[in-house]
Amino acid sequence: MKQRTIKKPVEIVGIGLHKGVPVKLRLEPLGENSGIVFYRSDKGVSIELSPKNVVDTKMATVLGKDGVVVSTIEHLMSAVYAFGIDNLRIVIDNDEVPIMDGSAISFVMMIKEAGIEELSENKKFIKITKEVKIEENGKFALLKPSEKISFDFEINFSHPMIGNQKYYFEFSTKNYIEEISKARTFGFLKEVQYLRSIGLALGGSLENAIVLDDKGILNDSLRFPDEFVRHKILDAIGDMSLLGNNFIGEYKAKASGHHLNHLLTKKVLEEKAYEIVEFNAKEVALAKAFC
Repeated sequence: MKQRTIKKPVEIVGIGLHKGVPVKLRLEPLGENSGIVFYRSDKGVSIELSPKNVVDTKMATVLGKDGVVVSTIEHLMSAVYAFGIDNLRIVIDNDEVPIMDGSAISFVMMIKEAGIEELSENKKFIKITKEVKIEENGKFALLKPSEKISFDFEINFSHPMIGNQKYYFEFSTKNYIEEISKARTFGFLKEVQYLRSIGLALGGSLENAIVLDDKGILNDSLRFPDEFVRHKILDAIGDMSLLGNNFIGEYKAKASGHHLNHLLTKKVLEEKAYEIVEFNAKEVALAKAFC
C-alpha cells in the first residue's frame, strides 16, 4: 500500500460554528512524506498537524502557531483519516473549519469528488506496541496493541434521549462512511444559550447540530438511535489523526473528549509506545480496510 493524497483540488464554503461567518475551505494535493498541513490564507501561516501544535481542546481541537489558530479540525480530519490520506494541504481563510451539517459527510463527499491518488512511497503506520491510558474523573481513553484498527466507546448522559450508549466500530473506509460519517455533533440548549452570551456558537443551528432541551431533541429526528456515541467515535478518529499516521491498534474510551484524546496522543508519542511500520504483503486485510 502506498502513501495517499488527492487527485485534484476541491473547495467548499460553509459557516464557522463559533463566529458564524463564511469560511472557504480548499483541499490541495501534496507529495509523499509531506504530511497534513493547514494553511491560513488570510494570515500566510502554515501549521502542521501535530500534538505539539494543539493549543486548545475545550470546545474543539484547535491548532495554533505564532498566534494564528485553526479551530474545529476534528470532523474534517476524521474523514481525511478514514480515507487513509497521508499528504494534504488544507487551506482556509478564517480561524475555523466550517461546521457544515455537524458531521463529516460533507468532507467525505469532498474527498470523493477529489479522488484518491497513490504516490510512490510506501504508506507508514503507527503500530501501537503497549497500552497507554489517560484517566481523569472517571473518564478514560486508551490505545492498546491489536492487529486491526477499532474504536470502542461508551457514554452515559442523564438525559432521556441519550442515557447509556456503547458502540464498537471495526474500522474500514466503507464502514466509516455508512456507520460514522453522518453522525452529528450535539449540545444542550442551556449550554448553547450560555455560549452565545459569551460570543461563541454564533453559527450553531438545528441545521448543523443536534440540540437537546430537558426532555428531548429540538430537531425533527435522529439519523441513528445511538447517533450521540457514534459522533463521539467520529471525533475520536479525528483526534487520533494527530498521531501523524493511521494507527494499528484498539482505541477504547469512556466519556472521553478532545482533552483526553489530546493527552493520549501526546503520551503515546512521548512514551514511544509504538513502532513505525510500512505496509507489507502480509497485511492484506488491513489494505482492504482502506478500499
